[in-house]
Amino acid sequence: MEFKQIVMQRYATKLFDGRKLPESKVNELMEMIRYSASSFNIQPWVIKIVTNPAVKEELSSFSWNQPQVKSCSHLLVFCANKDIAGNIDKLEKLMIKSGAKTNDIKDYIKMMEDFDKSLSEEQKLAWAQRQTYLALGNAINGAKALGFDSCPMEGFEPQGYSKVLGLLPNLIPTALCPIGYASDKPNPKIRFPREEMLA
Repeated sequence: MEFKQIVMQRYATKLFDGRKLPESKVNELMEMIRYSASSFNIQPWVIKIVTNPAVKEELSSFSWNQPQVKSCSHLLVFCANKDIAGNIDKLEKLMIKSGAKTNDIKDYIKMMEDFDKSLSEEQKLAWAQRQTYLALGNAINGAKALGFDSCPMEGFEPQGYSKVLGLLPNLIPTALCPIGYASDKPNPKIRFPREEMLA
């Protein structure tokens, strides 16, 4: 499928048919998400995958009882990771393992560390959440490319999700992406004219 077709055919699925996706397809999607763009390549996100029906049932009450949370095959919970310094450290180690010389990347590492130190806790979260949405974009288009459907969601209570899923304090649930096979039908896409998009 051409990328233009993926973008045009993808829609926010409100009800899935409950069939399980093959794990091979889910793994392919995770690879697409893993290669998402991020500022400095810091990749400040973590995805919690929920398939247990009982857990999805519990999370439904923190999702305004929207049906896609329970009817999907896999519920992807995109969490922004506020531990930017921790990711910089992991990235440095990975760069060195991949062949970079410590002396060659020291200025780049310092630039990232200075950036992290310049942010308040609130700014760290806001920045990490913006990066997380880049990964979410790959998820929704990747799902359609692989032959199934998705629904990006912000309509949920992050604190409830954190409690149910036992998330670490630095991981903030930011967006949901239920995936699976749709049992509803898309409405015609309505978008503003191109002239209104261009400033």
